[in-house]
Amino acid sequence: MPYRRLPNTDQARLFALQTAAQKESEADYNEQVLSYKTNNEIRRFLPTFESRVAQYHQNFQSKVAANKKYKHVVQNARMYISHFIQVLNLAVIRGDIKREQKLLYKLDPDNHILPDLSSEEDLLVWGQNIIEGEQERTKQGGFPIYNPTISKVQVHYDIFKEYQISQQIRQKNVDRIYGDMTEIRQQADALILEIWNQVEEKFKDLLPYERYCRCKQYGVIYYYRSGEKHLSAETDKQEKERRKQQPLIPFN
Repeated sequence: MPYRRLPNTDQARLFALQTAAQKESEADYNEQVLSYKTNNEIRRFLPTFESRVAQYHQNFQSKVAANKKYKHVVQNARMYISHFIQVLNLAVIRGDIKREQKLLYKLDPDNHILPDLSSEEDLLVWGQNIIEGEQERTKQGGFPIYNPTISKVQVHYDIFKEYQISQQIRQKNVDRIYGDMTEIRQQADALILEIWNQVEEKFKDLLPYERYCRCKQYGVIYYYRSGEKHLSAETDKQEKERRKQQPLIPFN
């Protein structure tokens, strides 16, 4: 007999529960396989589980779409901040801006290499540094840097900050929903296990292939081991012959 294995995805869990519920609803009262208690648990639990799964996948898809947009926002912020610093360094090299004025931007006057902008934290720090530095330098009478202007940089920087806050809130919501899903998945697995135990107990005396087919009708999922012979009608025929040839054990 192949071995069974509990579902490992939400859709497979739903299929197992829905199949058992459908099969029981089609059976006459005296032909029902599951206990009254288990049938009630399925009717109570299944709508809740269906709703939670739909909500979880909706939030997941929303997160995926938001992540794509967020990556684009981060890329724009990094591009404008790095471009502004490069233009600033070139202006210093040409002598258009005094070397010591780079200190207003918290940049090393003698180092014209771009600071590390690889992380979002770096972008937050250096975006703020150059915005405040440019505002202070122009307040002192310096001419503003163009292409890009600091106002253009600030637009993309502010969008980035806003999206980052939204992403953090969205991630907290996803983490909360994921925690809820972990708990309800455990409940689903426990209920499926109880259903399958009752189904297999009900059909335990049938011939192997017939038992296999009847259990599968109730959503039980079976897997064959490597090299294991698959059950068939021929299997049951051979089993019938074997049982006929089995000697009867007399009662004492």
